[in-house]
Amino acid sequence: MSTNQNDELAQERLIDLAAEFYDQFAQGDIPHMDIPTRTKSNIVFDEESKVWVYGDRKSTRSANSVRGARKLLKAAYAIEFLVNQLEENRSSTLRELYYLSESWDNEEAQFNDQSESNQLIEDLEIVSHVTREDFHMRPEESGAKVMGPLHIREQTRRGDRDIHCQEDVGQGGYQIPNNPDTIEFLGNDAEFVLCVETGGMRDRLVENGFDTEHDALVVHLGGQPARATRRLTKRLHDELGLPVVVFTDGDPWSYRIYGSVAYGSIKSAHLSEYLATPEAKFIGIQPQDIVDYDLPTDPLSDSDVNALESELEDPRFMTDYWEEQIQLQLDINKKAEQQSLAARGLDFVTDTYLPERLDEMGVL
Repeated sequence: MSTNQNDELAQERLIDLAAEFYDQFAQGDIPHMDIPTRTKSNIVFDEESKVWVYGDRKSTRSANSVRGARKLLKAAYAIEFLVNQLEENRSSTLRELYYLSESWDNEEAQFNDQSESNQLIEDLEIVSHVTREDFHMRPEESGAKVMGPLHIREQTRRGDRDIHCQEDVGQGGYQIPNNPDTIEFLGNDAEFVLCVETGGMRDRLVENGFDTEHDALVVHLGGQPARATRRLTKRLHDELGLPVVVFTDGDPWSYRIYGSVAYGSIKSAHLSEYLATPEAKFIGIQPQDIVDYDLPTDPLSDSDVNALESELEDPRFMTDYWEEQIQLQLDINKKAEQQSLAARGLDFVTDTYLPERLDEMGVL
């Protein structure tokens, strides 16, 4: 679907939402909006798409209370703003939307904080089945970048530009745009995608020439990955047939980074089929690596232990592999960072660790 068609669909769906409120008034019903309950207990595994999505449980935003009426009023104002933004072919950030509301003529429609406006945009995505990118809403800069043998064409306001993500970029790589669906793949010599949690490890791989030697597309996740990063990763897998592996620190919070790439997050389960890559594999740091390589470690904190125990109950981690690794980590009571591999030398990660793990996984 073209960008213009996406814009038109987004406008149409938003106007339909506003029209529903009027229809409810006309029928003598109390205006309301039903939204899937965003909790772990309402996440179900979709066998067809192989990702975790919201179940049948709903929460209702209803005008039968002052609090509910305020939420619907804010939704109506936000819908009007988004429709006008699309008509004018403008865009704004989530942060700007929060501040923009202060200029709205009804004080009751203004947001109390940014988390409230962020949640409303997510609500509108869920009920309209349109992504915020198609509302022309941008997050703040994620800084995520790609380095590797990929030739693309990017749509910009100044026209299209062709970029090779190795030859036409500096050491920093190609910065992923807010909406990766504006990227056209022109050519690809990559063998796989390596998603890397930390900037320090990403820089080590590029400095050591890992992307060149192994024809790898190195994607910097920048911590918990932004939606644009996850969307591009999914497109690289689905459209170019590239295996995806995720390389993080060896702690429970980093395992959740892998989980969001592979299966989606609770917060964005309505977009799992758009963002998640269920075929993505976890390459490390594994708890088993901490033992096998005798890596420098830190002890698990109480919050680490609680997080690991929670992951044993998380449907995204209910596999023999994860149960074995998490139990091992609880037993050894240790965690390790990606950079701990440097204890074996600066080249160990690119010369030994990653090639051996990739070979074991059948990627190399």
